[in-house]
Amino acid sequence: MDAQIQAAFDAAQQIVFLTGAGVSTASGIPDFRSANGLYTKNRNAEYYLSHRYFASDPAGFYQFCKDNLYFPAAQPNVIHQKQAALTQQDRAVVITQNIDGLYEKAQTKHLVNFHGTLERVYCEKCHQTVPVADYLHSRLHAADGGALRPDIVLYDEAIPEAALQQSLAALQAADLVVIVGTSMQVYPFSGLLNYANPAAQILAINQEPLHLPVDFTMLTGDAVAFFAELKI
Repeated sequence: MDAQIQAAFDAAQQIVFLTGAGVSTASGIPDFRSANGLYTKNRNAEYYLSHRYFASDPAGFYQFCKDNLYFPAAQPNVIHQKQAALTQQDRAVVITQNIDGLYEKAQTKHLVNFHGTLERVYCEKCHQTVPVADYLHSRLHAADGGALRPDIVLYDEAIPEAALQQSLAALQAADLVVIVGTSMQVYPFSGLLNYANPAAQILAINQEPLHLPVDFTMLTGDAVAFFAELKI
């Protein structure tokens, strides 16, 4: 661990982690755009995860979600754990694109699920929430026959206003912004950097180098190794 990087974490009063699928690959959850990613293996994945597809073929949407998104045996890894620990110290906020629920399992205190979460399932007819286990058993709500769906942001749906406002407030208060496991290519998540506190230091930890429209420090490598070494 570079001493200057460790010192930046030690001194930070308000850290914002901007995270993506690369955080969860060490927990056995495939990412989306790498060589073995969901979108690489299935070129129609974005369509299958659209509201248009959910509305036109709810049974097909349900099967795709069950087969490709749910990993109930997955557990948080050291990245989730260290970030969660910093939120429990009231020194950090996690803003994640991930929908897998691992940050909740890690007991993350200050968490913005920018794209929603698979761990919340609701009925489109009555809007009642149901346990995930019920959804994995049937795509229809036992109470009224309504279509169940996970509370995730599908393609052609808007980011919830609450998630946007929470993200902007956190970034404007941040003195350290840490990007982990994301290409920062998906809008509007990628646009969040435009709203960061101008005085904040920005650090990126990723397997592939990033090209961002801001001044930042790039650490190319394994985020698992980085967070295993990080002292908090």
